[in-house]
Amino acid sequence: MTRQFPIGKWLLYILLTLYAVITLIPFLWAFSASFKPLSEIVSSEPNFLPKNFTLDNYIQIFLREPLFLRWLLNSVLIAGSVTLLNLLFNSMAGYALARLRFSGRRFWFVLILAILAVPAQITLIPTFLILKAFGWLNSYQGMIIPSMVNATFIFMMRQFFTNFPKELEEAAALDGLTPFGIFWRIVLPLAKPALAAQAVFVFMGSWNNFLLPVVILFDPEMFTLPLGLNAFKGQYISYWNYIMAASMVFTLPALAIYAFFNRYFIQGVTFTGGKG
Repeated sequence: MTRQFPIGKWLLYILLTLYAVITLIPFLWAFSASFKPLSEIVSSEPNFLPKNFTLDNYIQIFLREPLFLRWLLNSVLIAGSVTLLNLLFNSMAGYALARLRFSGRRFWFVLILAILAVPAQITLIPTFLILKAFGWLNSYQGMIIPSMVNATFIFMMRQFFTNFPKELEEAAALDGLTPFGIFWRIVLPLAKPALAAQAVFVFMGSWNNFLLPVVILFDPEMFTLPLGLNAFKGQYISYWNYIMAASMVFTLPALAIYAFFNRYFIQGVTFTGGKG
């Protein structure tokens, strides 16, 4: 057994390495293609690295495409706002369900669990009608407010706070802190792993969201990057060099967010899987 374990371990490493390489190849090809001229991309000759390195593709989308920077700004504003609001409200709701005793607490928890079983596509028409009634179609608030809470992450934060040491809260209460003060000054700063995991998921979900923008946004100046890139691809349907450059700009912020929160990410996912 002791001799077989290292062999199995090395085989596992080899398989994981092969999987990583296979997964990364399309991304690396797209990154390389963003620095190639169109003739080199469509050439039948296989070439992974650019032979004629050029920055013209990025110059085209940033300086000559009038709406691209606006689409990027819209995505940053909406995804950033949605992430911050989710971190606050989901954490508050999760803490209330885990620690506070109030009438209807069990009902709200069961309701949140029921919401988890409802596909997002089913809520699109009601969301559209409500936003239309408020006059929020084609607006930032129409994109942000329906997404500022999420039942999945309320449940996730509830699981985290259920396993949070009660002794810290009891000590803070003896020092005279109110429940909100305990949450804000003691619990939330120590919930960084769960908050980091939530931030990664929420930001990437909002950043990649295509379904809601395509329903409620109709002014090209209000488009987010996923919706804008769809129009951009229609405009340059055969100019794959521009599309690859735009795709890299779209992909890199999500990778940067994951890299920034990576040290908390696995720990947060692990902590939120305890018993309730």
